[in-house]
Amino acid sequence: MHIPHVTAPTVAIAGTTDRFPVRRIFCVGQNYADHAREMGSDPDRQEPFFFSKPADAVVANSSTLSFPPQTEDLHHEVEMVIALRAGGKDIAVKDADATIFGAGVGIDLTRRDLQAAAKKAGRPWDMAKGFDRSAPVAALTPGVPATSGSIALTIDGEVRQSGDLSMMIWSVPEIIATLSTFVALAPGDLIFTGTPAGVGAIQRGQTVRATIDGFETLEVTFAA
Repeated sequence: MHIPHVTAPTVAIAGTTDRFPVRRIFCVGQNYADHAREMGSDPDRQEPFFFSKPADAVVANSSTLSFPPQTEDLHHEVEMVIALRAGGKDIAVKDADATIFGAGVGIDLTRRDLQAAAKKAGRPWDMAKGFDRSAPVAALTPGVPATSGSIALTIDGEVRQSGDLSMMIWSVPEIIATLSTFVALAPGDLIFTGTPAGVGAIQRGQTVRATIDGFETLEVTFAA
């Protein structure tokens, strides 16, 4: 009987040839007030909620991607991604920074038409969010990230999303603390922390560029 060897997905670390091993990927929904309104929610009442992507959804910077199957409405969502070096259950907000390895720029790719159909039918979002190569992530910068700074995304040079990290409804320590009440966090976990308004469609042949002050720029191109 042949037992397959499976290699853990990894993300680059800025300034080194070392790689960060990815254990799990968690994402926070509607964590910017303007995006919550854009999606029809009330940001003053929205408690943080979470969904997941498989670890092997990560995509390296400067990749060329095939357009995903089963969708005609692929959306971009630029996000700051937190990488954990430690974990635990019921982590206090004041202790959350100690769990952080570093952070970087990510794009939460979403098959929006599948998500809309799932919402309407009261079904899970898995195939809308957790499909192959749905999580491009640039190199991680070690250390606790700043609480403010520009976050933006362009397609073929046209600005689509523009905001500031200070606009997050729930801070990074609050996100980590809340998530740790649902699951035991662990080293290697990535957390996508939400996106500002302006999410929209990506077409075949387009280049998507995502930036956050102080981090490596992320760029991916979709094949025509």
